Amino acid sequence: MSCLSGLRAFWEKRLRACSRTAGKDAADDDAVADSWDLFFELRILQIATNSFSELNKLGHGGFGPVYKGLMPSGQQIAVKKLSVDSRQGLREFTNEVKLLLKTQHKNLVTLLGCCAEGPEKMLVYEYLPNKSLDYFLFDKSKSASLDWTTRFRIVTGVARGLLYLHEEAPERIIHRDIKASNILLDENLNPKISDFGLARLFPGEDTHVNTFRISGTHGYMAPEYAMHGYLSVKTDVFSYGILVLEIVSGRKNHDGQLGAEKADLLSYTWMLHQKGRALELVDPSLTKFNNDEAAMCIQLGLLCCQQTVAERPDMNTVHLMLSSDSFTLPRPGKPGIQGRGGRWTTTTGSTATRTNATASTNTGSTKVSGGSSFVEEFSRNSISVSSIDEGR
Repeated sequence: MSCLSGLRAFWEKRLRACSRTAGKDAADDDAVADSWDLFFELRILQIATNSFSELNKLGHGGFGPVYKGLMPSGQQIAVKKLSVDSRQGLREFTNEVKLLLKTQHKNLVTLLGCCAEGPEKMLVYEYLPNKSLDYFLFDKSKSASLDWTTRFRIVTGVARGLLYLHEEAPERIIHRDIKASNILLDENLNPKISDFGLARLFPGEDTHVNTFRISGTHGYMAPEYAMHGYLSVKTDVFSYGILVLEIVSGRKNHDGQLGAEKADLLSYTWMLHQKGRALELVDPSLTKFNNDEAAMCIQLGLLCCQQTVAERPDMNTVHLMLSSDSFTLPRPGKPGIQGRGGRWTTTTGSTATRTNATASTNTGSTKVSGGSSFVEEFSRNSISVSSIDEGR
């Protein structure tokens, strides 16, 4: 069975399951499929996006360009189109569809359907009018729209979304590419995690996997993953910590124009924290902010980015820290500053990824249970294009 045939079969099976859950007879499957409109016709998407006009282009990532569309019903959509020359392919496309079918949460972007006609492969999402977090956060003319209350709400919302992926979804999911450009904002500037092309499923009780296929974005990747391919939920926790520090400071995780001392955001934050001057990190464009919340977010960011994997909090603990008025944050240890750029190894063989009974790096993490080949099914061997083109 081809990948596309398998994808269609997966959708149809999902529809039948939904039909039975709703108490309907299997004969009603066609009606359910019609109501869901999971498969979009290419010509309909061409009309909706004005033949994928540049005027309708919302952005461009590792997968390919994203276009705004207007359906005949008046519904606005976002169409993510696989580039012909993209280093990502049908495997990532299928991965994203399967993962998003399994996940539903208010802080995750909603998948409406897909299109797979001939060489064209597209994902159709709900349209979010305020683009991505980086569109506001790193543009001083727009960052004023993100007052402190909004920023803290984004920090909390992303934490809820990651908690769902790690602990509450039907199967544990590691996103692997948490960054500002993958956090979309709705009409009320509420955050939704997007872009699941790199995500990995961890079925059963597996806690980590060692892989030679390193995928992600410079500056956000945990050092044990970037250098040794050690992947766990704490990989996402590290990326989340970097994101929190970016939200507080209003700057990218690396900016050479700021000089040697301030260029690396994590190093600079750690220096300020050690000198008791952490609040100097807060975005100067914020005329008003909650000192206690800002200090907590800075300390939380450092806790999430600790060098020792076992000392980083999980997302359940992070959520408790953010939502509790009486939670006392521990003092953070040294952050994982070195090695976040990684040592990139490109491989294509199926043996490039392995699961081990013990970690190959000194991370202090729990041992992994019996290796599962399923966690190897979806991975890629290239860095996200946005990590090169956008410098984040």
